[in-house]
Amino acid sequence: MEGILFLIKNGKYNLAIRRSLENIYSTYSGKKEGAEWNEFVVYLKRVWFSNGIHHHYGSEKFIPGFKQDYFADLVKNSDQNGFPVKEGETVDQLMKELTPVIFDPTVLNKKVNLDAGVDLVKTSAVNFYDGVTEDEADAYYKSMKQPNPDQPLSLGLNSKLVKEDGKLFEKIWKVGGMYSPAIEQIVLWLSKAEAVAENDTQKQWIHKLIEYYQTGDLKTWDDYNVIWAGDHKSHIDAVNGFIENYTDPLGRKATWEAVVDFKDIEATHRAEVISANAQWFEDHSPVDPRFRKKEVKGVSAKVITVAHLGGDCYPSTPIGINLPNADWIRKDVGSKSVTMENITYAYDQAALGNGMLEEFAYSKEEQELAKKYGALASNVHTDLHECLGHGSGQLLPNTSSDALKNYQSTLEEARADLFALYYVLDPKMVELGVIPSLDAAKAEYNAYIRNGLITQLCRLEPGKNIEEAHMRNRQLIAKWCFEKGKAENVIEFVKNGSKTCVVIHDYDKLRTLFGKLLAEMQRIKSEGDFNAGKAMVEDYGVKVDQTLHAEVLERFRKLNVAPYGGFMNPEFVPELQDGKIIDVKITYPDDYAGQMMKYSKEFSFLPTWN
Repeated sequence: MEGILFLIKNGKYNLAIRRSLENIYSTYSGKKEGAEWNEFVVYLKRVWFSNGIHHHYGSEKFIPGFKQDYFADLVKNSDQNGFPVKEGETVDQLMKELTPVIFDPTVLNKKVNLDAGVDLVKTSAVNFYDGVTEDEADAYYKSMKQPNPDQPLSLGLNSKLVKEDGKLFEKIWKVGGMYSPAIEQIVLWLSKAEAVAENDTQKQWIHKLIEYYQTGDLKTWDDYNVIWAGDHKSHIDAVNGFIENYTDPLGRKATWEAVVDFKDIEATHRAEVISANAQWFEDHSPVDPRFRKKEVKGVSAKVITVAHLGGDCYPSTPIGINLPNADWIRKDVGSKSVTMENITYAYDQAALGNGMLEEFAYSKEEQELAKKYGALASNVHTDLHECLGHGSGQLLPNTSSDALKNYQSTLEEARADLFALYYVLDPKMVELGVIPSLDAAKAEYNAYIRNGLITQLCRLEPGKNIEEAHMRNRQLIAKWCFEKGKAENVIEFVKNGSKTCVVIHDYDKLRTLFGKLLAEMQRIKSEGDFNAGKAMVEDYGVKVDQTLHAEVLERFRKLNVAPYGGFMNPEFVPELQDGKIIDVKITYPDDYAGQMMKYSKEFSFLPTWN
């Protein structure tokens, strides 16, 4: 089931396309060699990696590097019984439907459309709505009453909103509802986990999560999150559910994700020091006191080793998580923050010697600072972002958590990043022993501004603007600080020979700018100021300097480095004795296509058309 739920929600044709491509990959009778076959394999791997036909970060549809006629030949010379046709349909009819979806750049061209002035629902390819307009969806959820306004439910989180015979209704994702065959498998394995829970609290939240999947009840989802957020003792932990709403243009409906992990005891000390001082950080925040929490509750943090990834987290995974997302739970109960240190370590190791730092950092001193402190500084940033940033601040009474709509994700990530950036250069971090010196913070400032203004552009196709929330957030912060600090030359674009680089001239003044922007971001969230949030994102986070972009792409191309990385899951094989598990052997496969084909064969429980 790895990614299947996520795949379907990314677009209604995705599963049919994936199964068609996999059938060709395994049964094509022609020569599996040559330029076009290699391009076909690349396209299939991109569909696997992105969980669909749209770029996992950029949102635009990627077009195959092989021709439509070649695809027709692949189809013709593959097992006709292996294609996912609808009842009464022929393979030719199926391909007539799928071919323009795959090849025509004007058909379903954006997974998530966040452009101003258009119907965000109608122009997005995601499969959260059917026959519904943006205005109808907004009106539908505004008409729903909250049972307890002080503890608002995440309305629409686990459903597809459809319109039939002029009436709107939700298809709930639950056992017996939409996606039931896959959700039944989730429940099956959660039930096995419940039977071997390591303590009563863990057993309680697993049981409540099972109940949520069985009923689809959002109050039960909140009950689960309250128990899960309070579990600070379990060595083994898991994230599992319909959680993040980045892929919904209205910021309401969630994709499914799963992570299984265990605590890194030694590395967790750093995160525990930060969380233990959460009230100090909140009290000294540069935001308006009205927007600060008077009493920070239940902030916990740990560093983890990830054992397995699924759904939205596979194969491209976050490096940190802070949950639950509900603001009232964060305020009244607390939150749980994790830094995925084996993931960040792998990224750091993969980056050694790839030439990115040498190509884009301005000076040898900047490079040496990055090599000495970069990995630690990045992890500390993640700790602050996840542990304190997302959990900081509070909404004013009567401010809806949905007020920022399609800009919510970008603004929230910016708020958390700014919290981390503001405090990483605070002497308190050295006093607490979190970093050895403020030079580590300077390494993080260099890396963040360099990435936000320059290096992340290598992930975009020529001529494109920024679509993804995290990328928008990083440019927003870096570009805003560049412009606001221009008079005092805080940040400067400089030429290193023919290469454009960026230099920070005054780190303390940059920290002051981070604080000012953090204060504004918190105000926007606390007051639900949609217009100010929209202006912030559109003015600073979206548009790309195309001349600089072209230069970055050319410089990056010469490095021959992939712009993205992902992970394969290890395989766990239990050793049994008298029917009991006495050991687990771990193997590390290195065949990505083999793992994906295995997952499709063994864990693909849903019908093609949902």
